[in-house]
Amino acid sequence: MTENEISTIVIGLAIEVHKILGPGLLENVYKECLFYKIKQRGLKVEKEKFLPLIFEEVQLNCAYRLDLLVENKFVIEIKTVESLTTNHLAQTLTYLRLGKYKLGLLINFNELLLKNGIRRVINNQ
Repeated sequence: MTENEISTIVIGLAIEVHKILGPGLLENVYKECLFYKIKQRGLKVEKEKFLPLIFEEVQLNCAYRLDLLVENKFVIEIKTVESLTTNHLAQTLTYLRLGKYKLGLLINFNELLLKNGIRRVINNQ
């Protein structure tokens, strides 16, 4: 399954979760519900996946954790903020680069219409 196919599935599942719960809850609630829906769909998904930082051949345990990692190749970063900022995008892109992943989604569940809170993030490196 490609990253784009995973993206399409995850967006659909995130919209389902948002339609049921709406905006205004804590980030962890959406993470748990989306984790459940992805798992229910039969995809491999890991929650709070540890992401080490390799600096000059030394592994540093800096406590970076991916919200969700699907099929060992697709990153999902979940937010519940008033609006997404360039810092949120930079954080997600950094996770993609550190893990050598190609594609991810930054999802802000604190939107009235979820499609306004979804950003595809591509690692071009």
